[in-house]
Amino acid sequence: MIKSVAIQGIKGSFHHIVSKQFFDDTVAIDECLSFDIAVNSLLSGKSDTVIMAIENSIAGSIIPNYALIDTHNLHIIGEHYLDVQHNLMALPNQSLSAIKEVYSHPMALLQCKEFFKAYPHIKLIEDKDTAEVAQRIKEQNLKGVAAIASGLAAELFELEILAESIQTIKHNETRFVIVKTQNSEISESDINKASIKFELDHKRGSLATVLNVMSDCKLNLTKIQSLPKINSPWKYAFFVDVTFDAYKDFKKAKSILQIMAQDLKILGEYKNAKL
Repeated sequence: MIKSVAIQGIKGSFHHIVSKQFFDDTVAIDECLSFDIAVNSLLSGKSDTVIMAIENSIAGSIIPNYALIDTHNLHIIGEHYLDVQHNLMALPNQSLSAIKEVYSHPMALLQCKEFFKAYPHIKLIEDKDTAEVAQRIKEQNLKGVAAIASGLAAELFELEILAESIQTIKHNETRFVIVKTQNSEISESDINKASIKFELDHKRGSLATVLNVMSDCKLNLTKIQSLPKINSPWKYAFFVDVTFDAYKDFKKAKSILQIMAQDLKILGEYKNAKL
């Protein structure tokens, strides 16, 4: 049973929202300033699990988090998709014309830059975390300063939302993974998605051959991310997500890939959240 979860950011962040939706409010939250600290919370036993954003429908993969999962031999035991809605918020009784500075996470600023073209008097400033800025505005009573954060952050820190859903692309979805130090204990009949990693030499047809094996085993490739191996020139690691109808098909693919690919690693076997 999960009793505590580490998140990047503080309560009111999008990671906190995922925790509330995936688990419930009885789970204790360990607020961490970075993903590295969140992973250390898990490895030290302070938390039972960690929630990590892994990709965004606009910005793409969050590559450092793939590396964290791989380096520390962590296991993905679940996933969650969140429709990320960015809201502009400030202390009550202020207008947009009174706002001089907006602080937020670089990703949030990037996703909302079109909105601010209509307000050239506002200076955009990068910060560590969306909800942490909202908290600071409340605690320091900062007038003329706004945050881009979740509706939950506005509620928790008693801020007024000046503009809702200001992201450029209105359907802005982020995929989060739920990570533990050991693999999931759910039954094989419930598993219909897996994340794997393998390495291949840089030669013609090597990746195509592996992809053909997956296709022949009735696996549906939903994600592929390549990363060069820093200490091995012209050698690549591939992070792949696959879905399947029957676990036996994935099991068959695993046995073949263990022979064909180098250093095959199963990063997680879990239930597909995107059906």
